[in-house]
Amino acid sequence: MIEDRIAKKSIELGSEKISRLMWKYFVPAFVGVIMNATYNIVDRIFIGQGVGSLALSGLSVVFPIMLIVMAFGMLIGMGSGVQVSINMGRKDFSRAEKVLGNGVVLMVTVGLLVTFLGFAIKGPILQIFGATDETIRYSQEYLNIILIGVVFQMVGFGLNNVIRAEGNARIAMLSMLLSGGINLVLDPLFIFVFGMGVKGAAIATVIAQMALVVWVLSHFTSHRAVIRLRMPNIRPDWKIIGLILTIGMAPFFMQLGSSVVMGLFMNQLIRHGGDLAVGALGIIASVSQMLVMSMVAINMASQPIVGFNFGARNFARVKQTVKLGILSATGIGLIGWLLVQIFPHFIVRLFNSSDTVLFELADKGLRIFLLALPVVGFQVIASNFFQSIGKAKMATFLSLLRQLIILVPALLILPGLYGLKGVWLCSPVSDILSFVVTAFFLTWQIRKLDREDPDKITRGKPHPGPDDEATTQAVETFQVVVPD
Repeated sequence: MIEDRIAKKSIELGSEKISRLMWKYFVPAFVGVIMNATYNIVDRIFIGQGVGSLALSGLSVVFPIMLIVMAFGMLIGMGSGVQVSINMGRKDFSRAEKVLGNGVVLMVTVGLLVTFLGFAIKGPILQIFGATDETIRYSQEYLNIILIGVVFQMVGFGLNNVIRAEGNARIAMLSMLLSGGINLVLDPLFIFVFGMGVKGAAIATVIAQMALVVWVLSHFTSHRAVIRLRMPNIRPDWKIIGLILTIGMAPFFMQLGSSVVMGLFMNQLIRHGGDLAVGALGIIASVSQMLVMSMVAINMASQPIVGFNFGARNFARVKQTVKLGILSATGIGLIGWLLVQIFPHFIVRLFNSSDTVLFELADKGLRIFLLALPVVGFQVIASNFFQSIGKAKMATFLSLLRQLIILVPALLILPGLYGLKGVWLCSPVSDILSFVVTAFFLTWQIRKLDREDPDKITRGKPHPGPDDEATTQAVETFQVVVPD
């Protein structure tokens, strides 16, 4: 019965031990984001080993464009997910289902618009992002196919965020295992067996995304879902759409900023290191993505806990979740930093072992680029904390701070002073400066929660804590408002 599932999620999110709950949500989130990251990383490994260095550089040029596509997906998917979590915390499940329905409409509409726009401007935008006469053929082959699958990517990844937000972390993990596994199997088949090269990698990716769409849609129309996808809820509600877009602006601008910055990186690398330096950035970006996405998995695990308890005004659990998230993400950053600094040769050889120039560029750049990795986890968790509690403007500012506001001036100044080394140095400089600013605003917001904590002040009737009879009362409220 849906009432039983909702009651169970209420008790779990509102009263279960935070560390146990975080671990329960982290494992499937981690598996999910790592499988998600394999879409681009596996493509680069197989292309680098099976087609060549220039093909790897051509694929790297497409990466900023894929970040733009992902930005639109996160705009809707994460915006919908946060709204679902907050409304579940407020016991308004009817509205949570309206958020889901409106989110699907947005995903399809925006996906089609991005596809048409992408085909219209793909030539100029590839050149802006660093494609040269030697690499643009590979870039075009890959991008033409990827653009066809944009709608599938939007719906698949967007709805998977909502699955996680409703508390079904295990199903969200299985979603990514399914799609990532299909891509992993089809990539070598199309590239090596069928000899399709770059086109084969793109086709494998789109097929995997189509399979993901079938899976997530079947979930939201089945008994497994806490909230259901119902036809009446796909009717546009402009207030809900506005809230989805407002909350989703933070990850949207973060990804969009990443794309702009990646384009600047490409151009500076072409100027100071040539086409192979762009290929080296492709390798470095893959390693960085894998490590940062591991931190993002911590954020994904904490988001439904923070969103639910903020909506329920259980601020003590909100603060405990954020603290544990920061410590965990920082630990991942420290481990990743040690691996990069000690074993860079082994990591680079996974992508290309035949081109010695590419190897040297990537080996040296990897160590410098990720020099400040231990503080990145704090930045990820802290900025997304503001998103989880509905503070969209602050979340957007903190996301742009690291990805754009500091990094762009650094890219315009440091390469002129230190050449290629200056390009690699831009990332750690941005990480350290944004860490300092983010720490200030997080401290300010936590103190504000302390002042507003209903367990410390009187607002009409005293607000009971999450570990007493309030949980039982919340369950009863849940069962009253459950939609038919």
